[in-house]
Amino acid sequence: MPREKVVRIWDEREVIYSPKRWRYLREKREKALGIMERLAQFDPWLYGSVARGDVRRDSDVDIFIPYRVPAYLIELALEGLITRRRIVMATPWHLIKGIIEVDEETTVTFPLIEPTDRELEFYRWGGAVGISEVRAKRRVPGVNKKLILIVPTERGHVEREVIGRESEVAKILGVSVDIVRERVHVLTRRDSIGRTGIYINEEVPDWMGFEEALKAIADRDPNVRRKVRERGGI
Repeated sequence: MPREKVVRIWDEREVIYSPKRWRYLREKREKALGIMERLAQFDPWLYGSVARGDVRRDSDVDIFIPYRVPAYLIELALEGLITRRRIVMATPWHLIKGIIEVDEETTVTFPLIEPTDRELEFYRWGGAVGISEVRAKRRVPGVNKKLILIVPTERGHVEREVIGRESEVAKILGVSVDIVRERVHVLTRRDSIGRTGIYINEEVPDWMGFEEALKAIADRDPNVRRKVRERGGI
């Protein structure tokens, strides 16, 4: 799917959902809840458009576990659902994550090293809800990839500008203004120079565990090795 570009909106606007859109949201949340219930012991978050509500037919179902646990426990909880496993690190300065793909639209992501508060704020920036909120059909505000703040309403959602309102957006999302400024900088810069490749995106072989695969990467890559030594992970 092509990456969505940052857009500017000068006035607040309301989007009213069609019955079809409400159906997409219900179906994707039901799917997410089934997976989250398997992972309940790890306090999973549902994040992104399915947490906010502004879904499309092709929207991904993204689940995140917000702290480091042995990967095999996650795999046991998802037994029978796993189609692919990967280790991803966006840049040498970012969190090292394990990703389990359930199907083409559904992933479970978890940290392979201890995440920082800033790294956890990234998920709340996009909108994140826990399992109890999914059960209660609660939606939360978050910012989409076009840098538009999505605020849920009973009829759909309201869209607001982020650029120039960083402090207000931070307060609405319950995150630091620093993460808002950082994401504005990253996304607007990406529009001007284009996106660079992901630093690490490696498939984990069927016969190897996540931690073993991470050790193999760390043995050959000093940036990964330093990150693991700083924050643990093997």
